[in-house]
Amino acid sequence: MAILGQIRSRPWLLMGMIALALLAFLVNPESLDKVFGKNPDVLGKVNGEKITREEFNDQLFVLQQQADQQGQPKNGLEEQAWQLLVQSKLVKQQFEKMGFEMTDDLFWNQLQFDQMFAQNQQLYDEKGNFKLQELKKEIETLQNTNPEGYNQWLKTRKTIEYRIMARQVFTNVSAGITTGKKEAEELMKERDQLADIDFVKVDYASYLQKNKIKVTTEDLANYIKAHPVQFKTEPSRNLGIAFFPSQPSPADEAAVQKEITKIFSGGTDASDGKENFQNTTNDSMFVMANSDMPYNNAYVQANQMPQALQGKIETAAIGQVFGPYKEQNLYVLSKLIDKKPSDSTLSNHILIAYKGAERSTATRTKEEAKKIADSLLSVIKGNPAKFAEGLKLSDEPGAVERKGSVGWTTPQSQFAPGYLAFLANNPKGSTGLAETEFGYHIINIDDKKAGTMGYKVAHIVKTIKPSEATEAEVDKKARRFIQQIQGKSFNDFVNIAKKSNYQYSNAKSAKRFDGQLQGLGTDKDGEIIAWAFDKKREKGDTEFFTVEGTGDKVVVYLNGKQKKGLADPESVRDQIETVVQNKLAAKQISDKIGKAGSLDQVAAKFATTKQSAQVNMLNPSVAGAMEPKVAGAAFGIAKGKVSNPIEGGTGVYVIVKKSETINKQPGDIKQFTESVTQRNAGMFGQSWLKSLQDNADIDDYRIEIWGKLGNQQ
Repeated sequence: MAILGQIRSRPWLLMGMIALALLAFLVNPESLDKVFGKNPDVLGKVNGEKITREEFNDQLFVLQQQADQQGQPKNGLEEQAWQLLVQSKLVKQQFEKMGFEMTDDLFWNQLQFDQMFAQNQQLYDEKGNFKLQELKKEIETLQNTNPEGYNQWLKTRKTIEYRIMARQVFTNVSAGITTGKKEAEELMKERDQLADIDFVKVDYASYLQKNKIKVTTEDLANYIKAHPVQFKTEPSRNLGIAFFPSQPSPADEAAVQKEITKIFSGGTDASDGKENFQNTTNDSMFVMANSDMPYNNAYVQANQMPQALQGKIETAAIGQVFGPYKEQNLYVLSKLIDKKPSDSTLSNHILIAYKGAERSTATRTKEEAKKIADSLLSVIKGNPAKFAEGLKLSDEPGAVERKGSVGWTTPQSQFAPGYLAFLANNPKGSTGLAETEFGYHIINIDDKKAGTMGYKVAHIVKTIKPSEATEAEVDKKARRFIQQIQGKSFNDFVNIAKKSNYQYSNAKSAKRFDGQLQGLGTDKDGEIIAWAFDKKREKGDTEFFTVEGTGDKVVVYLNGKQKKGLADPESVRDQIETVVQNKLAAKQISDKIGKAGSLDQVAAKFATTKQSAQVNMLNPSVAGAMEPKVAGAAFGIAKGKVSNPIEGGTGVYVIVKKSETINKQPGDIKQFTESVTQRNAGMFGQSWLKSLQDNADIDDYRIEIWGKLGNQQ
């Protein structure tokens, strides 16, 4: 009623609503996007095809899973996920243009060639056949019992499909790469032709030592304009960074050493000084109460011990304590608790699972499973040959084909503890029953081999970390610095940071989704980049950041904002300054040479010497430097004539050709043609993909919509 009342009192509101309704009816959704802002669920487009937030998050999830498995950091993968999606869309478009279709049959037929499966020997039988049906069964089981796991598989499948499409496209396109007879003949000619030359080289580095040339911003800009394809860039920020690490002081380290020494022999406060690491009778509980790291009950080989124990643990007595010793930022005490050989065991098993057991699809109860396992064990013990028949009842996929084998294992293998305990406590030839989280296992021990000695060691670990006083001092120093540079120029920021010996770096072209900053590399990098790309941010703004977990402080100065287009000259100075400086030197040198009368005249003018070389077009090496322009000139001038100055990569050359010869290389034109074709085909894939990307119509809305909604994963 309140809304209706507003409409009656404000007829313009009614007209506006009608206009909106008509607009929604007449205008397509993409036009509405332009009027009212981008759709937050569409992050961009590749030749008109949308990249949705959902598929971006799926791609990012796959990359994060891979990083987690490889022990790599999971942050900072957003830009990689975006680039992979852009390339995947381009490949998919080419795949469909060629008339291909990603069918279910194509997917399963090509799966064994994918990088994720091709190297996994567990997915192949003894004859090298891919266990496709077994894999399908596992995925079907996942779908029925673990929706979350199945959803992860669907995300992974999408990335596999893109790789299959890429392989199909590259294979078909590269198959069409050929080398013509005329092309091969010309390349062979270039390979075999040799020119003997005399030359004078005015080296850039030597010239610049005597003739200082300052490269201006305008010089850099002119070079960039002359090479626009190389310097296309996305929006970026130029950031000055001062880093204040919160590192423990010598006093902090001494305090930790004193504390661990007290634990070693003096006695803990909790025991009124009576119990220490040497006399304790309960090592695991003592570690739990006094160490920064938990107690590890596993047996470990000597070569896997800390460096301080290697060469000593083998002859140590049970109960012997080592330390305190320092390992990186830790002080450690170690006590030998036990030692025993780490046997390798070959075994096979029959799994009787039940409803609710780990990864189980069985419907029987636990009691029913136990009854079946007991009965089957009784039959097998009476007649061991019945084990093969019992495998038909096993709930483990592929049990019959593998004959129930789990291969060789050691106490360190990633197996269910109950299974490993049975292997450890029973001799070769034993058959028995073990319970694990997967169900009941009827296990047969085929063989045992004595392994290397394993050592159980209890470690007391104390981390050397900054005290509150040290962290307060770091905080004070960083806050004093940001006050000093408030309202100051970037040069002031740099000069004060360097004069004070602070850790300074300059991320000249930080992109919105780089994830990490050049010269920094903290968990705060993503937040700093987001701050720099805030629409309200202006050049000269500064901010103070604290890195969680470490207490490190970061002061950031926004030195510049780069729009999409050609790179800002100063942001790429480090990359191109030497090249530009050499070009400026080349012009000066060439102007001074003018029209050379002789090589001796040029050599005298620049205090250098005349040299000789033999050059070749296909391998244009001149006195150790690759100089294709010099090689080209050697075959382009008349014999005995002095060339004009040649701007090379390492200096300016003036040459005289003395003679040309032919040095025929072994091999016929057919072999040479095949070699060139193979080389070109090998180089084609990435070059072709880059060409597709350079010429594609790519819209990137991420910066525009990220600030509104954030990364909704």
